[in-house]
Amino acid sequence: MSLKAFHIVFVIFSTLLALGVGGWCIWVNLVEGAPVYLAGAVASFGSALALVIYGVWFYRKMKRLRIIT
Repeated sequence: MSLKAFHIVFVIFSTLLALGVGGWCIWVNLVEGAPVYLAGAVASFGSALALVIYGVWFYRKMKRLRIIT
């Protein structure tokens, strides 16, 4: 596996982890009622969105440079 392919896989897994942590924070907020977990959920979902945008940007850049077909 090339470094570029590993980078794309790493971004995908990081995005899934951020979504999972965001879901967990929402669940804990509903169970415990602690608003700090709601802030954690917002931060996690924001990070997931940023990772998706970065992943698309990276993939397009690699495709434009004809490194990824």
